[in-house]
Amino acid sequence: MRRALILYNPIAGRFPVKPFLASVTKTLARSGWNADVIATQSAAHTTESARQAASERYDAVFACGGDGTIGLAASGLAGTDTALGILPSGTANVLAIELGLPIFSWARWWTLKQNAQTLAHSPICSVDVGDCNGQTFLLWAGMGLDAMTIHALEPRIRVEKFLAFPEYFVTTVRNASVWSGVNLRLWADDHEVEGHFMVVVANNIRRYMGGYSILSPDAYIDDGIFDIWLLSGNSLADALRQAYDLWRGNHLTSDTARKLSFRTLRVEADTPFLVQTDGEPRPETTRVEISIRPRALKMLLPPHALGLLSKKI
Repeated sequence: MRRALILYNPIAGRFPVKPFLASVTKTLARSGWNADVIATQSAAHTTESARQAASERYDAVFACGGDGTIGLAASGLAGTDTALGILPSGTANVLAIELGLPIFSWARWWTLKQNAQTLAHSPICSVDVGDCNGQTFLLWAGMGLDAMTIHALEPRIRVEKFLAFPEYFVTTVRNASVWSGVNLRLWADDHEVEGHFMVVVANNIRRYMGGYSILSPDAYIDDGIFDIWLLSGNSLADALRQAYDLWRGNHLTSDTARKLSFRTLRVEADTPFLVQTDGEPRPETTRVEISIRPRALKMLLPPHALGLLSKKI
């Protein structure tokens, strides 16, 4: 039998997932997987547990939580032969939306079993990850207003997650009303850009903003290329307009939003700015360096999500 580690975040999402994990292990067992279960204790413990599973030659780690948990597990698995599977049970679960996997809730408790069944028979594909100032990430690295919101919100207690979107919106509006952006200098491969921006986000996947925005419609997760989006502005009105444009897809033709594709990126500022990766707060800095590790992460990819690959299997 193949060996799996179910690495679950006990505080992720709106509802505790632990009571339903026994059904997941049984489902995997019927599909030829012998699964162990570990609860995460911290961000560092999540990454280290995934890394330890890889060193013990587990075939897969199933990360059960939100995008942050998944990104932390990916950090421990990148560069190894152990594959990542995702059992979405967090608050936003943008990667799950991207992959077309239904999200766990107590009203949809069966989705854990359903996703386990799907992933147990899914192909293992190699996907890209990024490195942001030494921190591996799978989805995004954000600077500016979105990072300020993440820093203000995380960590959250469970009751707050029932109002996740309103709380995110109100916090972003509050930050935008007192913050006018940051002057940045960027070097994206051979392109040099200087300007004043409210949001700068490097992305590996297509979706953003809680899954409500298709940020990069043509992004692939295995092509060795990320996008960097530069959103200009200096006021609350500008921030609201940018959010509306992202939601409606107008950013693709807006003169206040610019996209550059890159393999290596350097961002510098004279004043410190906040950073987030995969929805997790990172230290304030005046310099960010991002590089791509092409196809460094093995991942169990549902058959209906294979269109996210540039290299067809």
